[in-house]
This record gives sequence, C-alpha cells and structure tokens, in this order.
Amino acid sequence: MSQLKASLKVMGYFAYTSFGEVLCDGDACIIGGTEEKMRFYLDKMAKDKDKFIIKKTRFGKIMDGIEKGAAYAFDEDSYLRFLPLASKFGVNNLPPNDCFAKLSDTGVHFVRIQFLGN
Repeated sequence: MSQLKASLKVMGYFAYTSFGEVLCDGDACIIGGTEEKMRFYLDKMAKDKDKFIIKKTRFGKIMDGIEKGAAYAFDEDSYLRFLPLASKFGVNNLPPNDCFAKLSDTGVHFVRIQFLGN
C-alpha cells in the first residue's frame, strides 16, 4: 500500500464542537472505532454531548497530529486499524494489539499514543 493510499484510510471517528473543543481523555483526542462507539463515549464523558459533531478521521491526519506532538486515545477498534499501518510506515515501540485484553469496568478503555521529544 502506498503512503498516499494509507494516509486516506479511515481510522475511526472523533468528536468536536463548533467552538473547536475536542472530546479528549485528559489531553488525548479520543478516536472511536465506530460512530456508535463515539456516541457512547460522548454519553459517558461529555457534559454537553449534543453540542458535539462526529467526523471521520484518517491515518494521515492522525500521523500529522502525532508528529506535531498531539496525543491520541484510541479505542480497541480504531487502534487495531492504526497499529498495522503505523508499524508498516516505521513507527516502532507501540503497545501490542493485545493491550485491550483486560477491559475497564466502565466500558471506556483507551490506549494513549504520543511521540515525546517533538
């Protein structure tokens, strides 16, 4: 797969408001594997969930953000899409795909990815 084709692959969904607020877990932008999962996270984590817009996000946009120092919180579905592409394009030392083996009691479990030292 070419780098251009990979950059266009949908990794999942994020949620934001018209004021630029993004649904985050701490400082990490949440990436949900499906639109339904993102609605679940909004229900669990957002005060004004009706103000959020849900939008697809692609591998290239996530990598651009990561390279600029942004942090992302992937759920299991989105991480299983992200991990093989990131590895293919030289991103090393990422948590293995079994990092979701023990799920949180809340039903909300993320793996946080951020490149330090940027």
